[in-house]
Amino acid sequence: MPSPTLGPMPSLAGLTTDEVNVSRSRNGANALPEPENRWQLLIDIVTEPMFGLLAGACTLYGFLGEWQEGIVLGIAMLVVAGLSVFESIRSDKALQALRQLTQPTVQVMRDGQLTDLPTTELVVGDVVLLTEGQTVPADGRLLQANDCTVDESMLTGESVPVAKIEEGTRLYSGTVLTSGRIFIWITAVGQQTELGQLGRSLQTIVAEKTPLQQQIHHFVNRMAFAGLGAFLLVCSINFARSGDWVTSLLFGLTMAMTILPEEIPVAFSSFMALGAARMARFGVLTKQPQTVESLGSASVICVDKTGTITQEGMLLTHIYANGETTLIAADNKPHLPMEAWEVLSYARWASESEPFDPMEKAILTAYVAHSSPSDPVQRPMVHEYPLSGTPPMMTHVYDPATGNAQVAGKGAVERIVQSCRLPPSEANTILETARLLSAKGYRVLGVVGSHWSEAAYPANQDDFPWTFKGLIAFENPPKPNAGWVIDQFKQAGIIVKLITGDAPETALAIARQVGLDEGIAWLTGEQVMALSDRELRKKVDQINVFARMLPQAKLRVVEALKANKQVVAMTGDGVNDGPALKAAHIGVAMGQRGTELARQAASLILTNDDLGSMVDAIALGRRIDQNLKNAIAYIVAIHIPIILTVTLPLIANWQYINLLNPIHVIILELIMGPTCSIAFEQEPAGAGLMQQPPRPLNATFFTSQELTLSLIQGLAITLTTLGIYYVTMQLGYSANLVRTLTFTNLVMSNIWLTFIRRSNQEPLIRSVQRPNPVLWTVVGVTALMLAAAQGIPGIRDLMQFTPLTVAQWGQCCLLSLAGTVWVEGYNAWQRPSKGLGL
Repeated sequence: MPSPTLGPMPSLAGLTTDEVNVSRSRNGANALPEPENRWQLLIDIVTEPMFGLLAGACTLYGFLGEWQEGIVLGIAMLVVAGLSVFESIRSDKALQALRQLTQPTVQVMRDGQLTDLPTTELVVGDVVLLTEGQTVPADGRLLQANDCTVDESMLTGESVPVAKIEEGTRLYSGTVLTSGRIFIWITAVGQQTELGQLGRSLQTIVAEKTPLQQQIHHFVNRMAFAGLGAFLLVCSINFARSGDWVTSLLFGLTMAMTILPEEIPVAFSSFMALGAARMARFGVLTKQPQTVESLGSASVICVDKTGTITQEGMLLTHIYANGETTLIAADNKPHLPMEAWEVLSYARWASESEPFDPMEKAILTAYVAHSSPSDPVQRPMVHEYPLSGTPPMMTHVYDPATGNAQVAGKGAVERIVQSCRLPPSEANTILETARLLSAKGYRVLGVVGSHWSEAAYPANQDDFPWTFKGLIAFENPPKPNAGWVIDQFKQAGIIVKLITGDAPETALAIARQVGLDEGIAWLTGEQVMALSDRELRKKVDQINVFARMLPQAKLRVVEALKANKQVVAMTGDGVNDGPALKAAHIGVAMGQRGTELARQAASLILTNDDLGSMVDAIALGRRIDQNLKNAIAYIVAIHIPIILTVTLPLIANWQYINLLNPIHVIILELIMGPTCSIAFEQEPAGAGLMQQPPRPLNATFFTSQELTLSLIQGLAITLTTLGIYYVTMQLGYSANLVRTLTFTNLVMSNIWLTFIRRSNQEPLIRSVQRPNPVLWTVVGVTALMLAAAQGIPGIRDLMQFTPLTVAQWGQCCLLSLAGTVWVEGYNAWQRPSKGLGL
């Protein structure tokens, strides 16, 4: 893309509202076009297997001249399509709302004022303020920079961040500000950007299927092949006996319709999309609905300290200078000893002029509170060394004419002591003082000063002739609900690990305050990096406190936990947290104080920065996991009697074969679809759900025991259904009466099974009492459909039914109840062994 001619750079005042409208109409919006396919929903519906089977059955009824049945199946096709449209629209609305909530925003100068706007609202000519961790929202030119480096690897492949200093330097959409603070002038938006021209939109990336999606996909495919085999078998047997290929095809299609479990993928997509929408209501945003699936299995959560389990912001409370520790308060102006004031002053000049880091904000607050009117609040910087090294340190250089402090530095105490090259006794005293402050939960930094008279500055900030000035300590107490949150995670069987950049003493003090007091062992980032992969895998399960952690060390801890088959959630907010957030099964970014890079790398965003929301999210994830499992178990159990009721009489050559035709099967499908994808999705959480251990990562969605139980449930319903079928046939009942009794038993069994499958974790009486108006509505509609099929003459004739007596209704009710309620005895026997106390 040719570089545009660089004209005069604009001022920082930005555009007016009128100029914005003109620019938008001339250059377009800042959005890459999404691939449009207005017909995709229709194509998806028409290509659904069930729709194809219904179309085939309609065609065959036409060949047979049975237009009434054909019209009914045509209406059923419309109903099936309507349900698909309803589920699709419902899911799409939920996802669209989430996309709006997770859309990144930037600060834009409009009419001379900084305004937060979605990145899609940017136009050519806008002036945008970006800070560390934000993604460049459109192509632009640098107007003003402060310690600016940009990661351009997505465009250039270069892994090392590039410094951006000179005015007019180009910046590209999609690159990331890894340090500093800049104003840029937008020169291209949307398709006109370098990213748009290259077509590297993230929207083109196809998300990999989750393990559960893959399991469901394989299961549905296997059932589809089984349906094809059953279709050929039924067709062959019917044709061999009747010689009528049209009728044989019709009942073959009936068989295929009974086997195909099309409700399962629909239920999965609905559960995930609506679950993600529910999480958004209590402040947890997910960019991929499939993340909801992982939440129910989370077994380890790695939490950051500052702002996650501790309160927002910091307060500078102690200054150590010349062997004395001074307690200060930022909200009043007590007299500070000269030595303490000098430490505070140097700490101020070692900070950004307009700080965004919580510690630097606390330094500025304390400096302003204790300074005199003649003390400058800001000074022009002439050279800067950004935060770097292990442990980290940063340095600012000023013109000596503007103040006493010419070179000011601050950083981790170990690094500061090392840079000052102090005598061992003095160094030990400083380190011991820092350790004692850290042990009380304070975060401690070292402060140094220097002078420099040469024209060229040292290549490394450690090379200044440093003089140790003192220590500053910050208070950052735990949030009021931190202990409760940690306790909730523990009750849910989730291991909590504290991962922080603080000193070990500070980390351990906070860990004890919030209830992470299982032993006193810890590892530092350097120790983590020194361990082999095998040694680290052994250690990470035993250690719950990790201090002085580097980005690479955080990533290694996450990878080691994953290698130990843990499902890992990781919280973070900074640029350096990006790799670990991306590597975790569930990356969790802070919505308010988190950098945009962290939010992009994460799969979940806590909009209120409250870790307590994760407790709600995990509870919802487990609820969805439970309800989806119950829905699929219901589908498996109810499909078995339908399949066997169609197949066994044909194979055994009973007197009445082909008792059920496509109309009966599609009515049953129309009952089952809403039951599993709508009614079960609305189910409240079962009792004790958050006191159970998480599902292991390597476990299949259904254990062999659970699948066997569903199969046995289906076989038990089959036994009562085929029993009433066979006995009434042997007693000489008419085909229509046998059909009516068999179909009624199936529908009633479906109703009982719906209640039985609501939960295996509590008695049926208790689960029935749980509120779910949608489920009761579906059950009521099912009962009305059954009554209408026998009470309305036109529908009764179409279904080939006969009115039942009260006694026959009672027989069906009792038999269907017997075929389903027996499992309550099995569940009651199992519950004590599960430790549920029910």
